[in-house]
Amino acid sequence: MIEKFVKRTEFTSHKDFIENYHINVPENFNFAYDVVDEWAKINPNKRALCWTDDKGDHKDLSFGEIKTLSDKTASFFQSLGIGKGDMVMLILKRSIEFWQTIIALHKIGAVAIPATHLLTDKDIIYRNNAAGVKAIIATEDDNLTEHVNLAMKDSPTVKHRIKIGETIPEGWIDFHKEVDKAVPFNRPEKVNNNDDIMILYFTSGTTGQPKMVVHDFTYPLGHITTAKYWHNLNENSIHLTVADTGWAKAVWGKLYGQWIVGACVFVYDFEGRFIPENMLNIISKYKITSFCAPPTIYRFLIREDLSKYDLSALEYCTTAGEALNPSVFKEFYDQTGIKMMEAFGQTETAPTIITFPWIEPKPGSMGVPNPLYNMDLLTYDGRSAEDGEQGEIVFYTDKKRPLSLFKGYYKDEELTKQVYADDIYHTGDMAWRDEDGFYWFVGRTDDVIKSSGYRIGPFEVESAVMTHPAVVECAITGVPDEIRGQVIKATIVLAGEYKSKAGEDLAKEIQDHVKNVTAPYKYPRVVEFVDELPKTISGKIRRVEIRSKDTSNN
Repeated sequence: MIEKFVKRTEFTSHKDFIENYHINVPENFNFAYDVVDEWAKINPNKRALCWTDDKGDHKDLSFGEIKTLSDKTASFFQSLGIGKGDMVMLILKRSIEFWQTIIALHKIGAVAIPATHLLTDKDIIYRNNAAGVKAIIATEDDNLTEHVNLAMKDSPTVKHRIKIGETIPEGWIDFHKEVDKAVPFNRPEKVNNNDDIMILYFTSGTTGQPKMVVHDFTYPLGHITTAKYWHNLNENSIHLTVADTGWAKAVWGKLYGQWIVGACVFVYDFEGRFIPENMLNIISKYKITSFCAPPTIYRFLIREDLSKYDLSALEYCTTAGEALNPSVFKEFYDQTGIKMMEAFGQTETAPTIITFPWIEPKPGSMGVPNPLYNMDLLTYDGRSAEDGEQGEIVFYTDKKRPLSLFKGYYKDEELTKQVYADDIYHTGDMAWRDEDGFYWFVGRTDDVIKSSGYRIGPFEVESAVMTHPAVVECAITGVPDEIRGQVIKATIVLAGEYKSKAGEDLAKEIQDHVKNVTAPYKYPRVVEFVDELPKTISGKIRRVEIRSKDTSNN
């Protein structure tokens, strides 16, 4: 399958990869027809999905079954008047129905809007009206159902509420009942052009309402790089990405690239908090070959005795999303013999900086640029940054918009023009490059701290603070200072056994620790212990809220 879209799949060196990696983009490409249905034609019994939950239920779906289910689901949507360009919100957690549903929406040219179940009625109202949502499909969850119902009176565009589950509340449509009785599906004569909107994500920033990121129908092809050259998958792989379907990371690791290369997508559908022992049992039982999770997950895993679990099938592990502490990398490697491979990207992109399989990883580094993106680091005065110099990660778009770079922010031309200024896409993320060409994350441009002439990224200080055993979470911000301009402040959540020790002595211990693991000028002169950090609904730390609170207290 992958050979349809990539001229060459194997390369002799990184230089060879940069020079010869190319993805063919067919006219009017549609992932549902050109990948899923194609697999169903050439190998209908090939396993596409392996799903299990924390109650012990398990189900496999082949590509042939995915095709049949998505056809019936598409027919059901058509019966409701849902078609090309219509906005459909999917609040499905890790439900197995997500896959047939999103493929069905692709088949009729409708726009999928994956969303988290953590939304309140106010969040749902905003999203419904901002995007013009026509239908909401939600999984079993009493709180979620209540929030959707409360949102209806202020959501005039929503025509249908569709429920997956055993109990169907008043005013909702029974998903399974209607799919089961759907008439045979007739493919629309013209489903999409390449530049039509296929998927929309609301992405939370540190200020203002969430932005609407839109991707076109070519977006899945960019994730060939994700699956083949980051996750290192093949047709025999069983890949588990730990992500809820409400976040963009789910289609990075649970759908597009994985199915193009022919891997089996593994889904572990669990409720509540993450339990490391359960995850390890799942990896062992189902012989997972490839695993992707944020560093926090790995921090929990290495606290377990990994020798108790059969991890012999596990071949490859990847990570992204936050700082990877080198000690976590080393401990995981010592216990498993597997080196974690990092990457960087945004909701607006596919992975843009990657530790490729043929590269020896540098723990804490994001890797090297994805050759599909013409990338640069620009200093605050607009120069290309030299090695060792911090700059904003940007992508040049003057020749053409790189594959899988988003079209823009839906209904916000002004913001789109700002980030696409002068044929350059500005990520808003800061990094520096070492002499070997590896990139190291610093922080958001608006989070950079200027202290005594130094420009300090919160990410690098947080990474240092997190190496202290007392620290569970940390946010680094700048506090105004008459002499230094700003000084570094660490807002810290302590591990349970250290909470009683919160005070000046522990603060001093953490400060001294940071001085020893990074440049002394980066140590936090101010330390505050808190029970929790302010976060966006997507789990990103709201440093802006901490800064605002500090300003108001001064």
